[in-house]
Amino acid sequence: MILCIDVGNTNIKYGLFEGDKLEVSFRGATDLKRTSDEYGTLLTQMLAIKGIRPSSIKGAIISSVVPALNYTITHMCAGYLGVEPLLVGAGLKTGHNLRVDDAREVGADRIVNDVAAIRKYGAPLIVIDFGTATTFNVINEEKEFIGGAVAPGIRGSMDSLVSGTAKLPRVEIEKPKSVIGKNTTTNMQAGLVFGFAGLVDYMVRKIKKEMKRPDMQVVATGGFSEIIADEVTCIDHVDKLLTLQGLKYLYDLNSR
Repeated sequence: MILCIDVGNTNIKYGLFEGDKLEVSFRGATDLKRTSDEYGTLLTQMLAIKGIRPSSIKGAIISSVVPALNYTITHMCAGYLGVEPLLVGAGLKTGHNLRVDDAREVGADRIVNDVAAIRKYGAPLIVIDFGTATTFNVINEEKEFIGGAVAPGIRGSMDSLVSGTAKLPRVEIEKPKSVIGKNTTTNMQAGLVFGFAGLVDYMVRKIKKEMKRPDMQVVATGGFSEIIADEVTCIDHVDKLLTLQGLKYLYDLNSR
């Protein structure tokens, strides 16, 4: 089995593949204070719950947007699984050209999402990731990443509201019955869900117009992709496994 690890700002997602099939996936909180032993203990406990022996894992690959954890997670794979993982970054073959000012600034997760989306849906393409940040990736007809946009994430926006005001509470991020809220909770939910739906709809229309490609497909991934996709017509595919599938493809590409 091959272990794919996506280290995000909020969560770390794990996926175990047998061939091209994702057998198991789970996630844990990203914590800069944890050691490789703590992460290793949590991982082996999760594997035990799923009935998977660590010795069955023959390789691993890591995508990380938290550089401070790269050594920790790499050391955890070596110590607890006995494998030296690949790390998405300089030196790793991706087959994906980045036509931007500085390719080093492009997050590993954005590259992995692009690679998977192009393989599954073709190009040109817009890939939207609803994570800690909301990212828009634009891929041209030649399957090149030519840039995009980064907006605040939905949960981060709520955190900002709660921390910056005296009376607004933390609420569940879900679609309210009406855009006109009748209480504080539904007011906040309407602003978050319908507000971000409006953001996505406008950004996609603007990108398609600038690209002169109204036929561009739009793929959404990330934790809040489904709730926003239900409110807009511009999203063609919701694919929450995009990052893990992209990691598995890159592992195969670099292990041949």
